[in-house]
Amino acid sequence: MGFNSNIEWCDHTFNPWIGCTKISPACDNCYAEAMMDKRFKRVSWGAKQPRKRTSKRSWREPLKWDRAAAENGLRYRVFCASLADVFDNSVPADWQEDLWQLIRETPNLDWLLLTKRPQNIAKMLPDDWGHGYANVWLGTTVENQKEAERRIPVLCEIPCRLRFLSCEPLLSTLNLEPIGNALFDRSKAIREAMRGPALLSKDQADAEIAHPQIHWVIAGGESGQDSRSSHPSWFTSLRDQCRAAQVPFFFKQWGDWVPGEFTDHGEWAMNKVGKHRASKLLDGCLHQEFPVLEQGYGATQ
Repeated sequence: MGFNSNIEWCDHTFNPWIGCTKISPACDNCYAEAMMDKRFKRVSWGAKQPRKRTSKRSWREPLKWDRAAAENGLRYRVFCASLADVFDNSVPADWQEDLWQLIRETPNLDWLLLTKRPQNIAKMLPDDWGHGYANVWLGTTVENQKEAERRIPVLCEIPCRLRFLSCEPLLSTLNLEPIGNALFDRSKAIREAMRGPALLSKDQADAEIAHPQIHWVIAGGESGQDSRSSHPSWFTSLRDQCRAAQVPFFFKQWGDWVPGEFTDHGEWAMNKVGKHRASKLLDGCLHQEFPVLEQGYGATQ
């Protein structure tokens, strides 16, 4: 899937800087902290610790990827800041402006900016953002219902080309339907359209179905020494919600834990087998769907 990335849903990863602060349950077993702080000692994690900017050579890599994409007539997906957060309060403003300039200079790359701090996005966007850069997708992590209800409405207020969710590690079941119309239930839209003009018209219902607030959902389990298991029904429920809303769903991985036998108590016995031995199948199927970008798709009206 990737060229220089082991992350299945992108082609490249680029880290403009390294370092972050834990702010929610998804951060408890942070792989970036374990690698960059505890193992390699490259940076110290925490709110009062300085972030470390990456090398000039690293910053030139996206320019190479952009030229290759143009030559091949393709678009490459770049996950930005897998070892940090673009919208971190502790990042110098001039570093962020340098990143926006790099994004402007690479129009053949789709930049995936994933954050646990959607409340910071609006104040950290560049002056020329307008309705969003054509090559930027904004996403937020939602590991449980509390964070979904807190973060998704904030993300949906930001004008952008495409919005996505990363439900990894998934730590609870999620119900996305009531949250800021994040995923729109097609059957509900049709029912309301048929009930009369006081509710949705048929055209309005079609518009809601065609342009949901969230355009892509990624889900996965946790890996690592202290990894937590994700119940199979959490993933299947999320998949079914996406299917009803016609939103692409990408099941990345089970993590370290996979379902074993179904117990007499009506629960799956979860077995810790390790990430590399765990299947990527959900209900026996591979779910690796991507958004299909069309003109106007994801645009804020």
